[in-house]
Amino acid sequence: MAHRNPHIKQTRIRSPPTKGAVEKSQREPRPQAKNSSRREASIIAQGATLGMRSILNTPRPVGCGVNPDMIGPKPPSNFQPPPHPSIVKPSIWEEPKMPLTRRDFAKLGSLTLAARFAPILNAQLSQKKIGYAVIGLGRIAGHFIPGAALTTNSQITALVSGHRDKADRIAAQNKIASNCIYNYENFDEIAHNPAVDAVYIALPNSMHAEYTIRAAKAGKHVLCEKPMSTNVTEAEQMIAACKAANVKLMIAYRCHYEPTNLKAIQMIRDGALGKVQAIESPFGFNISPGEWRLSKKMAGGGPLFDVGIYSLNACRYLTGEEPEHISAYASVIDHDGRFNEVEENVAWTMRFPSGVVASCTTTYGAQMPGYFKVYGSKGWLQVDNAFVYEGLHLTAEYEGKKIDELNPARDPSHFQAEAEHFSHCVQNNLEPQSPGEEGLKDMRYITQIYKSAGITI
Repeated sequence: MAHRNPHIKQTRIRSPPTKGAVEKSQREPRPQAKNSSRREASIIAQGATLGMRSILNTPRPVGCGVNPDMIGPKPPSNFQPPPHPSIVKPSIWEEPKMPLTRRDFAKLGSLTLAARFAPILNAQLSQKKIGYAVIGLGRIAGHFIPGAALTTNSQITALVSGHRDKADRIAAQNKIASNCIYNYENFDEIAHNPAVDAVYIALPNSMHAEYTIRAAKAGKHVLCEKPMSTNVTEAEQMIAACKAANVKLMIAYRCHYEPTNLKAIQMIRDGALGKVQAIESPFGFNISPGEWRLSKKMAGGGPLFDVGIYSLNACRYLTGEEPEHISAYASVIDHDGRFNEVEENVAWTMRFPSGVVASCTTTYGAQMPGYFKVYGSKGWLQVDNAFVYEGLHLTAEYEGKKIDELNPARDPSHFQAEAEHFSHCVQNNLEPQSPGEEGLKDMRYITQIYKSAGITI
C-alpha cells in the first residue's frame, strides 16, 4: 500500500478526466532553504547565472485591462502549490534581463559582475513586456505566474481553464480582465487578442501537442512544460507547426537557467574534475492512487516521463554529449492497482562518445531525492536537490579543494529565469536555449529506454 507523503499535494481523479478536469500538478516535497531576503537571493542567483555564459561553448499593447505598472503579487494564500521537479545543452546562452536597482548593481559589483550588467540597466526599461496566456491552472501554474511577475519583460495577460470559478479568482488576484479568460473550447479566439504574445502550457502531457499546435496557428509563441509530448511523432508535429507559423517554441527545462546546475557544468568544462568517468542520478517519489500520471493515455508513461527525464537531461548537459548506447530495465513491485498501465521503476545506463558512463534510476514507489554526482580523475562534485525549486546544494572535492555551497535563491526564481529568457528571445528574435529540438531529443531517448526495457509507448 502506498503511503501518502504529507509534503506532497496529490491530485485524485474521481471520474474519467476531461480537458477541464485535470491540469498540471506537482510532485515532490518543498526543500527548506535558510531564511534570506528573497530579493537579494534572486539578485545573487541571477548574477551567478549570467556569470556562467562563458561555459556554454562558445512589444506589445497592454489591452485586456492589465495594469502595465503592475510588478505582480506574491503567491496568494489560497493559491500556493507545492514545488515540482521540472537543463543545459551547451549552445547559445542569452543573458536574461532582470530588475536592477542601483543598490542591486552595487551588490553585483562585489561579485565582479557589475560591468556585465551596465548595458542592462539602460536597456531593461525600453522594451514592452511579453504577454502570456497561462493554459491550465494546476499547481505548476502557481509557480509560473508569480515567477513571470518578478521579471522585467513578462506579464500574465490571459488565462485558459476548464474551471471558470478558479480562473476568475486567479484573474482577480493578478489583475487580469475577465474578457481575457478562455476555456478549452473557445481557446482559438486568443488569436484575436493583441495582449497575448505567448502561451505557457501547463497541462497534462497528452495535451501538450494539441495546445502547442493550436497556439501556433493562433500566431502565439509557445513555452511548453516538460516532457514535451507523449511520443516522438507529436514532438515533431509541434516543432513543424511552430516553424510553419513562424513562432518560437521553448521547452521549460528550467534547470538550463539555474545557477547551481550551471556552476556544476562550468567546473566540468574547466577541467576541475579532470576527465569525467561516471555520473549517477536518481529521482522519484511514492505516488498516490488516482493521479492522472498513472494513466498511460494522459501521461505517456510512468516516472521516466515525469521525473526520470531530469536525470536523463542532466547527464546530457553535464557531459555536453549525446548518448551512443542505452540499456534499461523496468519493473512493477507493488501490485496494488496503481501500476496497471505504467511502470513503477526504471533503471538505465548510458555510454557517451567520450567513454563516460551514466547510471540513472527513477520510481513511483519510493521517496528518492533527486541529485547527480559526477566522478572525475581529479575529484568529484554532487548537487543535492538538483531538480527541485529551491535548496540546491553543491558539494565537491578536487585537487585538495572543497566546495560546500547552498543556493539561497527561493521559489519562484527558476520560473522567473525561464520566463525572462523566453521573453527576451521573443523580443529580440533569438533562438531559445532549450528549443523544441531539445525536447525532441529527450523524447527519442525515452523511447530507446523503454524499448530496451521491453515497453512500447
